[in-house]
Parts: sequence; structure tokens; C-alpha cells
Amino acid sequence: MSIFTERESDIRAYCRVYDTVFKTAQNAIQTDEQGKTYIDFFAGAGVLNFGHNNSKMKQAIIDYLNQDGVTHSLDMHTTAKREFIQAFCQTILEPRKMPHKLQFMGPTGTNAVETALKLARRVTQRQDVVAFSHGFHGMTLGALACTANEYFRGAAGVPLNHVNHYSFSPPQNGVSCVDLAELRAQYQDGSSGIKPPAAFIVEVIQAEGGVNVAQKIWLQELQKLAKDFGALFIIDDIQVGCGRTGSYFSFDDLELDPDIICLAKGIGGFGTPLAMNLVKPEYDKHWSPGEHTGTFRGQCLSFVAGKVALNYFKDNSLMEQVQANEKIIQEKLAPICEERLNRQLRGKGMIWGVDLADGAIAKEVVAAAFEQGLLVSACGSGGRVIKVIPPLTIEPENLHKGLDILVACCQAHS
Repeated sequence: MSIFTERESDIRAYCRVYDTVFKTAQNAIQTDEQGKTYIDFFAGAGVLNFGHNNSKMKQAIIDYLNQDGVTHSLDMHTTAKREFIQAFCQTILEPRKMPHKLQFMGPTGTNAVETALKLARRVTQRQDVVAFSHGFHGMTLGALACTANEYFRGAAGVPLNHVNHYSFSPPQNGVSCVDLAELRAQYQDGSSGIKPPAAFIVEVIQAEGGVNVAQKIWLQELQKLAKDFGALFIIDDIQVGCGRTGSYFSFDDLELDPDIICLAKGIGGFGTPLAMNLVKPEYDKHWSPGEHTGTFRGQCLSFVAGKVALNYFKDNSLMEQVQANEKIIQEKLAPICEERLNRQLRGKGMIWGVDLADGAIAKEVVAAAFEQGLLVSACGSGGRVIKVIPPLTIEPENLHKGLDILVACCQAHS
């Protein structure tokens, strides 16, 4: 371990929580160099939706490399990119009658957000953007300006301007959209001093913010607000898209029509980096060729694996399993919250948050779970929420075993 302490930057974080050296991994199990196994309820923060070393994706990558397939191509045409685009359109976009174009801009989610913000400002000729409390959109300056967490924002070193934060959706209890109504009134009032923004950017489920699930009615009103005042409606589906909630997009059952959809993490399938925005054609045409570039704006190995990942969405079998697992997770974790009135269980599909109402207790639970062979992380305000985000392909026995460990750890540290 000394080489990490001596030579790797002090910025490292997850390794301080999971204090071991991992060596191998298969689907929902990681193994360290001492041979200890861990059930993975972290899944690379939502990157590994289809598990570690997915055999079909691994074989596709090996076959592609054995044929000397192009690995790096900037935005040049390649067979790998063509096959991915064709598969994505046929499997995801066309069944939904979505006309969106695919823009590749870089390897990570923050690249997708930066690009979406740039385009929205170009289209509308406005500067300000509206984001929401507890939201997380990335760590580069533009995306960080949309991120609400003061700890992350504090590292910027410069003012994070041109973003206004408003309250996120109230809980799923039928509360009316008072804040959005007030915002609408301010936009209509020429003397309010508040002008409509270039865009509204929102997560349907705030993953890093504490697994906060937005109300359908709130999201619909937000979309209407954007359209009524000429702003773009951007959904950040980076962590909760690609099947995580039981359908490909987190908003599939919400009757929404976003102008831009930001995707990354699970889109590459195998854990290889890829970010992509889906952009309505009437907005995409505002770009000029080469106006927004990036060295790694289309990683061919990610296209190869990502195409294989799309096979999971050609029928409903995996999504039906995710929906079945949702019920299992709810039933297993509900007792943790029933024991204490100030605790809450929130989520959908296979992303769930156990709000323990105390960051110190959550930290103890994460550490205890790790000792017992379970990887979970804490998120939300003060790190008070235990986030459960296993691979969608997790084996039933590992899902049950991991949940049992988590429940026991929560009960032991209450």
C-alpha cells in the first residue's frame, strides 16, 4: 500500500473507504489480492450496470482487438461507431419515436454536461442556467457551477457564476409545485429582475444528492416552464439512465420530452469511458463543424461493448428482473427505516438510498459493511444516506446476501 501513499495524490477518496487492493472482479463480486471477496453494491458509481468483466462484452472487445480494430479515431467514421449508432437508434430511439442526434464529446459525464450547457447558451443567447438543490452534475467548472454540494464547489478556486439554484422536487407526497409557480410569476413580471434562463438542468433521481426522487407532476411542470419561456430542458441521466431504474431512461414513464439528455457511465457497457448527449435536431444544427472538440470523444472499445450492452434492451427480460429486484430491495430494507421515525427509504429500480439521518452513523455502517464483505457508499447531505446501486445483472443469491449484511450493519449501528 505504501506506493499509493507515497506517490498517489492526496485527492484520492474511495480507496480511503475501501482500504484494500483489489485484483479481480466478476459481475457483482470483487476480490482483493489477499483473496477476500466483496459483494459490489457500488458498481463504480453506476458505471458497471452490466457487472464487472461482462463475458459477452469482453469477448466482443477481444475479437475487435484481434482484428486490429481502430481504438482511437477522434470523431472520424469507424465501423465500431457506425454499429453502435445503428444499434442505439434501432433499440432505444426509434421505438420511442425520438428524433435526437447523438453527440460524442469526451469520456465522462461532466463533459456531457459542459457540452449541453454550452449548446443551450448558444441556442438561446442567454447566460444563466437553473439547477437544483442537492444536484450533482460534474466537477469541471461549468458542471460544478450546477452542482450544489458546497464541499465540491469550494475547491473551484474561482466564482461559479451564471447558475441559479432552486429547491428540488418535494418528496413523493402530493405536495404542489409552489416554488415553480413562484418562479413562473417572476419570469412573467417585467419588474422582478429575474429573467428566464438558457436551460433548466435536472436529475430525475438525484444519485449523489441522496437518492432523491422527483415527483412526476413537478418534472412535468418544470418542462412546461422551460418550454413556455424558451429555455432548453436538460435531463442529466448520467448515473440513473441505461436501465438503472427499470427502463432505459429514468424518465421513460413520466411523459417527458427533454431537449437534451446527458448520458455517460453505463453507456459504454464494460466500464470503458464514453459520454454522449442526445440532442433534438433543431438545437443540434446550431453547432458548426469542429466548434466543440475533444481528443477522446468516441472511444471505439466503448462503442464495441456499448453495442453489446444494447442487446439487453431488445427484450424486457433484464428490465423485468430489475423491477423484480426493486421489490426485493424495498422489502429487505424497509425494516431499517420502520425502526426509526427519522429514517427514510427512497429509490426506484436498482438505485436506493437509506437515509439514516446521521452522517456519522452512515460512515460506521459503510465501514462495517466493508469489513463483512460488502461495498456500499454514503451520499447526500453530510453523507447520511447509504446508496445501494448494485449491477443490474447481480445474481439473486448475492443480492440477498448483500442486503442481509447491510440490514445487520444498520441495526448494529443504530
